[in-house]
Amino acid sequence: MRLLFLFISVLCISCSSVLKEEKTIDYFINRNILWFDATANFDRFCVKDSIVYYLKKSKDAGVTDVVVDVKPITGEVLYPSKIAPVMTSWGESKVKKDLSWDMLTVFIEEGQKLGLKVHASTNVFVAGHNYFDRGVVYSDTAKAAWQTMSYLPEGFKLITEQKNKYSAMINPALPEVQAYELSILKELVGLYPKLDGIILDRVRFDNLNADFSPKSKALFEKHLGKEITDFPVDIFSFKGKERIDGPLFNDWLQWRATIIHDFILEARNEIKEINPNIVFGDYTGSWYPLYYDVGVNFASKDYDPSLDFPWANKAYKNTGYAEYLDLFTTGNYYFEVEKSELLQQADTTEKTLESGLVVKKEDWYTVEGSAELVNKVTMGKVPVYAGLYVEQYKEHPEQFIKALKMCRSKSQGAMVFDIVHIINYGWWEQLAEGLKK
Repeated sequence: MRLLFLFISVLCISCSSVLKEEKTIDYFINRNILWFDATANFDRFCVKDSIVYYLKKSKDAGVTDVVVDVKPITGEVLYPSKIAPVMTSWGESKVKKDLSWDMLTVFIEEGQKLGLKVHASTNVFVAGHNYFDRGVVYSDTAKAAWQTMSYLPEGFKLITEQKNKYSAMINPALPEVQAYELSILKELVGLYPKLDGIILDRVRFDNLNADFSPKSKALFEKHLGKEITDFPVDIFSFKGKERIDGPLFNDWLQWRATIIHDFILEARNEIKEINPNIVFGDYTGSWYPLYYDVGVNFASKDYDPSLDFPWANKAYKNTGYAEYLDLFTTGNYYFEVEKSELLQQADTTEKTLESGLVVKKEDWYTVEGSAELVNKVTMGKVPVYAGLYVEQYKEHPEQFIKALKMCRSKSQGAMVFDIVHIINYGWWEQLAEGLKK
């Protein structure tokens, strides 16, 4: 039975690869994607006329695709779900969501009238906002057990106890977590047959310090086929704040990436079974040399990272999942656009990630270099859209325009996060200039 499933999966992927090749010219080239964050725009998009207005503004600026965030990090959703709690208000605002009409339906109908492709985005392995003590892991005692356990220099700590982190991530390795998140994705796709695409976000572990719960230990031992004699020291330990890698460190990284790989494959198969024509997409950061930190290998299976990086064992290449995606957006989140801009900086060493990884800035630490690196590791197996975080260019509109043009020249188009910054800065003309053909 397992062999039959694997055969069907491979056949499905092979067919989808052919489909992607057939659609490349008229569908996936020159897409300009604009993200609509759920909480940042909550009040604004509780009004139908506001949705229509900003869709028209987006179209006029050269946007071809919009991504509507319908499941923010709290684990609540912005559509009538029977599985997840529905978000009816946000923050200190007095605006209450009118449940007599459906926001996503309006986005789909009005967007498609304008010729826009409309995608829904969900934050997958996260279920709470630590700054507000809000969300599924706070309100549901059963699901509170899903929150990730971090291994820190000071010891083990639940994610909800780490108030310096806003995302209350849950453990992707748990079968019950995967089943719950898959049920939400399947419900969403089933509810909206006219949806053009679905883009997953936060399909990852929190960082390198997660997850070190007893259940993760047991699952890793099952993966290895043996018991771990000294956990977590066999993975890594701390000398002060310095991490000392143990003998199983690379195996641990490969296991984590396998968890994410298998979930992406299953999500694709389940979603395509409901709607074979839906575009199946994913968002990740672009910093591949550090992305093992969150247990994600977005590369092609044909790319072997063990030839370039000491953290990858020979089996790590099997965790690549680029072939399963119809569309891939990346965060090329750097102020420096051209690789040459790094030469102008005196200090090129920076602590980058929460887990304490320190990185020397190299070419990939720019919009240009990171886009090239993503193309290198995905090897043309999926259309890639280099993305920008608009807030990084605050008070530097010309740099924003330059970055947009770089994204479009180095990938299939551009992804812009988020419309709230375009609105707040009044950068519609800058957006249009950057997206101009």
